[in-house]
Amino acid sequence: MAAVDPIPKSDAQTQGIDLDSFARLGDEETVFLRILARVPGYAEAIWGAMSESLFEGNVDHRLKEIVRLQLASTAEDAYFGDLRSKEALASGLTEERIAAGQTGFETDPDFTDAEKWALRYAWLMYRRPEQVDAGFYAEGKRHFSEAEIMELGGLIAIHYGMQVFMRTMGNPA
Repeated sequence: MAAVDPIPKSDAQTQGIDLDSFARLGDEETVFLRILARVPGYAEAIWGAMSESLFEGNVDHRLKEIVRLQLASTAEDAYFGDLRSKEALASGLTEERIAAGQTGFETDPDFTDAEKWALRYAWLMYRRPEQVDAGFYAEGKRHFSEAEIMELGGLIAIHYGMQVFMRTMGNPA
């Protein structure tokens, strides 16, 4: 049973919540956004930041989707873990690649050094944050611009936090 039920779609639409933007993650029922819509300003701000960090920017969207799903696994969040970006799938992202990004990515020859660094960044952030230090960022700068590192860091922080939040909701989907 969900801790907080989603509001009806019609109520969210009346509030001006853009449910279609959340459907990009493959949840046609837009459960997460309709839970947040109990506080409309939060719904817009939080989903706006999550959406921007995932779908916009200069880091490849497929890599960001693999990172997002690795984080969902770390957070033990079945809701976000079951969602898939329609755009990432349409551009060739596979379930095998997603699974490889969760475990074994360090030795997977199909991941570039840059992708391995990004996946390690997500893995370390919540498991061994003391290892995300100046040396780690210096390595990242060999693969990404400082802006792209901030893009990945923002994605990691906001998505993991909201995934943990959704897990506490009791998997309302």
